[in-house]
Amino acid sequence: MKSKTHIYAVATGTGCCIPSVVVKNDHFVNYPFMNEDGTRIETPGEEIVEKFQQITDIRERRYAEPGQTTSDMAVIAARQALEAANFDPERLDYIIMAHNLGDIHEGSNYPDILPTLASRIKQKLGIKNHKTVCYDITFGCPGWIQAAIQANYYIKSGDAKAVLVVGGDTLSRSVDIHDRDTMIFADGAGAAIFEARESDEPVGMLKHVTRTDALEQLDMLAMGASNNPEDKNPCSYLKMKGRLVYNYALSNVPLLAKECLDINGLHLHDVKKVLIHQANAKMDEAILKRLFKLYGEKDMDMNVMPMTIDTLGNSSVATVPTLFDLIVRGKIDGHSLQSGDYVMMTSVGAGMNINAFMYKMP
Repeated sequence: MKSKTHIYAVATGTGCCIPSVVVKNDHFVNYPFMNEDGTRIETPGEEIVEKFQQITDIRERRYAEPGQTTSDMAVIAARQALEAANFDPERLDYIIMAHNLGDIHEGSNYPDILPTLASRIKQKLGIKNHKTVCYDITFGCPGWIQAAIQANYYIKSGDAKAVLVVGGDTLSRSVDIHDRDTMIFADGAGAAIFEARESDEPVGMLKHVTRTDALEQLDMLAMGASNNPEDKNPCSYLKMKGRLVYNYALSNVPLLAKECLDINGLHLHDVKKVLIHQANAKMDEAILKRLFKLYGEKDMDMNVMPMTIDTLGNSSVATVPTLFDLIVRGKIDGHSLQSGDYVMMTSVGAGMNINAFMYKMP
């Protein structure tokens, strides 16, 4: 019997903005790092940086250019996606922009979020169509994935035929120079055009899983005061309880990833690539190892998990769409995607939120 035709959300074009400013680890050697109690860290800067690289695998990251904002980078990524899809932006039904702190301008750590960044993208793209609806979501690092999930709902319900989903952040402008976590964060943007496609067989975005843990985990990632007690700005800097975040992710992301595979009727061996939020290379490797263990696998194939964090750092919501775009365009050695390949996209971040969806390449 012939399968029933369904509507699926398919990424017809992708794009990303990788800022041109390269910041290597030695940039931080002379930073005045302090402990949370305000005492000076006496460890030599070279030793701090070396240990940081051993823990995270990050050796350099990208920062936005002076005068360049999150929405500026988002527009660059969006234009690439539109060009790749050969898509007229006037036909967009929605623009959904995922970010955390809006357009933070050079020299300021004030989060500029009014008007929405999605509306700014629409204006910068010159879209006249008043039915192109724009809004932002703030969902921590999993924001772009959650925005894609929302786009999928719009398309499957028949409310939309095309949605531009963008994710970006300029975290370098919200970090505390007295906090060693400063070295983790980076800037960037990624985008994809999702279009409706009729198909007898599943294609594009499949089923997803999302969870939020906000009772004991709420402040694992939050805005807070500087480690420097002389800085009196109370909630101006991005703060992370690194060990707690690591333990939370290690305990919960593998379980959610398996749940996502289960509801899609797939086994880990069916997956060509796992595109995980590039937060910390060692953490991501530990997550993948636990996922393999859930399937009784002692040896894991690291090639299933492409990484960019060593040169791009943690650009928050931009990491997954940037990674997807680079692979689609053949810009990551040893990694490619073909028609029929299954891809899992998953992330964890402030909220605390975790999500994942399966994607079948068209």
